[in-house]
Amino acid sequence: MRTIAAFLCGIVFSLGLILGGMLNPSNVLSFLNVAGHWNPALVFVLGSAVFVTFCGFWLKKNLSQPLLGATFQIPASRQIDKSLIVGSCLFGLGWGLTGLCPGPAIASFFIFQPKSLLFLLGLIVGTIVFSYRNGVWRYLLRSC
Repeated sequence: MRTIAAFLCGIVFSLGLILGGMLNPSNVLSFLNVAGHWNPALVFVLGSAVFVTFCGFWLKKNLSQPLLGATFQIPASRQIDKSLIVGSCLFGLGWGLTGLCPGPAIASFFIFQPKSLLFLLGLIVGTIVFSYRNGVWRYLLRSC
């Protein structure tokens, strides 16, 4: 049941990205261009995301446990450290330069946008380098 729920959530998320115009990098770049020709349409996408997040936190507050799990999966660390700041800056820089982030890039992969294919290749290579550098591969190989 959890797998089906995760799949359906992914479908709804993808449809939201499509309907919100997030698969088109030029929409994102024109939204980020506040000094030039600014397109405010993605404010509604961001507002929807904030609303859904608000509802999720409200549900968590009013439920003793999730509907399809034993416990809520909340990050343990609440510390803002150098790693978080650098990662956030890199994410924002990549988003601002390309107009893509991982969700829309994966969704646009299925409509064969060349820019998203290149972005995903970079994402995969970066993930592998990070994982190798931090010993994740050794952990995965030992656990197999």
